[in-house]
Amino acid sequence: MKTLIVEDSSTLCAIYSQYLDGSGLEITAVETLAAARAALLDWHPHLVLLDIELPDGNGLDLLAETERLTPQPAVVVMTGHGAEHGEQAIQRGAADFLTKPFDASRLRVTLLNAAEKLKLSQQVAQLAVKRAHLGPLKGSSSAMQSVYETVESLAGTLATAFIMGESGTGKELAARAIHQLSARAPGPFVVVDCAALAVDQLERALFGIEGDDAQGLVAQAADGTLFLDEVCSLGFASQSTLLRLIQHGTYRPVGSSAEVAADVRIIASTNRDPLLEMREGRLREDLYYRLHVVPLRMPSMRERSEDVLMLATSFLDRFAQEEGKEPRQLSDGAAQAMKGYSWPGNVRQLENTMRQLLLTTAATEIDASAIHQVISVTEISAGDSSAMGLSGPAQDGPGLLGIQPLWMTEKKAIEEAIAACDGNINRAAQQLEVAPSTIYRKLQAWKAQNLKT
Repeated sequence: MKTLIVEDSSTLCAIYSQYLDGSGLEITAVETLAAARAALLDWHPHLVLLDIELPDGNGLDLLAETERLTPQPAVVVMTGHGAEHGEQAIQRGAADFLTKPFDASRLRVTLLNAAEKLKLSQQVAQLAVKRAHLGPLKGSSSAMQSVYETVESLAGTLATAFIMGESGTGKELAARAIHQLSARAPGPFVVVDCAALAVDQLERALFGIEGDDAQGLVAQAADGTLFLDEVCSLGFASQSTLLRLIQHGTYRPVGSSAEVAADVRIIASTNRDPLLEMREGRLREDLYYRLHVVPLRMPSMRERSEDVLMLATSFLDRFAQEEGKEPRQLSDGAAQAMKGYSWPGNVRQLENTMRQLLLTTAATEIDASAIHQVISVTEISAGDSSAMGLSGPAQDGPGLLGIQPLWMTEKKAIEEAIAACDGNINRAAQQLEVAPSTIYRKLQAWKAQNLKT
């Protein structure tokens, strides 16, 4: 690090420079306040060893000036008038102080400690910038740390990214974060809702129509990113169209014979198991390998339960600010209830629940009963009243008319499907034509019910 010594004694400047010889610091020494000001502007030092008493002014005046510099150097103040002056300097922003006289060891340790703190603060600042680009992606769990690393790696390449995960896990947020961290950030981020496009609509939507003033989505995404959301929902004919775009980087507007270059970076997502989709014949093998260059898996809330309370608090604070309402707090009971729930709808369900709680709870503290009530309505609306200690089965066998309760029939069907698929819940869900999260949620609810009984 470049280190500026500001000391009016040329002899002490030479001694301090010699003390720091071999420390890895690049040293420049000046003897006046004016020379120090010039060096700050021209040389941009990282560290400043600053004497308070200078022939043309007080060193503390320079300390105040360094706070306006970007990047701001770390300043270690030297004083010959006791610790009081040093403590005053720290209150005014100095990183540390030295009381004269001091030996070589004390000087080296103090400056190198200041250098280390400066490096850490710079790293924190860099992380803050990165997190700003990561947008709403939040979480300190190991699962999310892995997501952040992969997002940063993908942002530095032009490779096709493939984001997998259950509905509500934030796949589009991750795609936007990759775009924002990449060199294409100034360009557009265009979303293609593949699940909503029929075969005859895909080419018109992507490539546009010859002679039509309205551009296709590929043209709209020029110099930016094209996000293909739920790509596994496309039929085979649509998959062939998409494969040509990815393979050749060119396309033809509908009704045109001319090839047009597509300057886009492609990111795709799916809430299905793409490998299973390929093996089952629903996803073209060549498209699978074109998409599956650098995969990113978004974890479910079951895999990052330690993030639940942090996310909930963040949502509550944001919604309170948006709605102009008093901030809400979670009681200990509410916190425990939230941590004990599986959140089958993942982050999206958690976000919607926090918004509903803010709008429907008058008290400043949200208790466990409010959590249970909101989730009860959600589960019943979704056709499942067995989770979170809600109304469960009233009997364990057939009723008076010999009719087996629906929950028992459902439980038997799920267990048989899992057994037939050798314990693979994703495959069982595919055969039952339900989301894997539904099976996980029901299994957890039945297990909780058994523990209670």
